[in-house]
Amino acid sequence: MQYALVRKTWRDDRRSLLGWAVGVAAFVTIYVGFYPQFQGTAAVKDDALPQGFADFVGIQNMTTPAGYLEATVYSLIGPLLLIMCGVLLAARTIARPEEEGAMELLLAVPLSRSAFARQRLAAAGVAVTAVAAIPWLLVTALAAGLDIDVPFRNIAAASVGLIALVWCFSGIAFLIGAATGRRGQVVAITGAVAVATYLLRALSGMIDGAGWLRWLTPFHYFTGADPLRTGFHWGNIAVLVAIAMVTCVAGIVLFERRDVGV
Repeated sequence: MQYALVRKTWRDDRRSLLGWAVGVAAFVTIYVGFYPQFQGTAAVKDDALPQGFADFVGIQNMTTPAGYLEATVYSLIGPLLLIMCGVLLAARTIARPEEEGAMELLLAVPLSRSAFARQRLAAAGVAVTAVAAIPWLLVTALAAGLDIDVPFRNIAAASVGLIALVWCFSGIAFLIGAATGRRGQVVAITGAVAVATYLLRALSGMIDGAGWLRWLTPFHYFTGADPLRTGFHWGNIAVLVAIAMVTCVAGIVLFERRDVGV
């Protein structure tokens, strides 16, 4: 019984997890696999990219292997895709069954509310981590075969940071779901926070005197130290993990104390 709810959660979500895994794998494979074709026209395409847009999305020199990986996988689409996955899976932990009227059945198992929330959170956390680790595995494998000259340690640093970033926003989504019990609010609020903090990171580097704003956004702790070129920065990763832990603990506490719709 100790982990029965975890296993049930994985069984219930298996189709969604498979879909996300296949989608993320296809995204990474297509974009990284295009690198040999990109090399021949790299300078032309880099020059064609407006500098303002490059600064906005945080791309530095796409003509380098690190710049190409940054632009295609680790800068905009990749993080937002995985954050979306984490938010939707976190919304399934408490908000979805409560909104669908299935919470009474789930709470009938001989578990305390906090144990119930922890098991649902653990199931979602493992699933999110597995999906978010796919870019790490595929980029490492493809880089070796496509002559992408980025040290494996730096790929690992960017990938671990990406996983921590997804944990951060998944924790925020879990907190909102535990507090409200509504999937729509989970998606809307967490999505708004993700977009707002991404814009904040971008604008902090484009507006004179606004550099201090970068410290307020999780995206800075992911890409601000340029892990694809400089490797691990454990302090930045620790900030993202700390946000995830605090929001998850707060969500469990709120769920214990709130009147739950059944």
